[in-house]
Amino acid sequence: MRIFTEQTLKEFIQKRPDAQVALQDWVAKVKKSEWKGFADIKQTFRGADYVGNQRYVFNIKGNAYRLVALVKFTIGYVYIRFVGTHDQYNKIDCSNI
Repeated sequence: MRIFTEQTLKEFIQKRPDAQVALQDWVAKVKKSEWKGFADIKQTFRGADYVGNQRYVFNIKGNAYRLVALVKFTIGYVYIRFVGTHDQYNKIDCSNI
């Protein structure tokens, strides 16, 4: 898979350096993946959830943070839409970001 908007992750890591290793691990796994559907995501990340409108939520750093990504399976693209704390996550509508 190809990740777009990795700059979002870099900016988040500057604010929350404790998330760096976990986010780097997430990026490495995604780039090695060839997802064709949600079942493939679940094989890579058991805690991932589908939240509608092609958006998926990933738990980062033992569920300390959440990452929302739009996944386009047909073209192999992952667009990072949000990275933040649980509190920040609870204030957004994942299906529309």
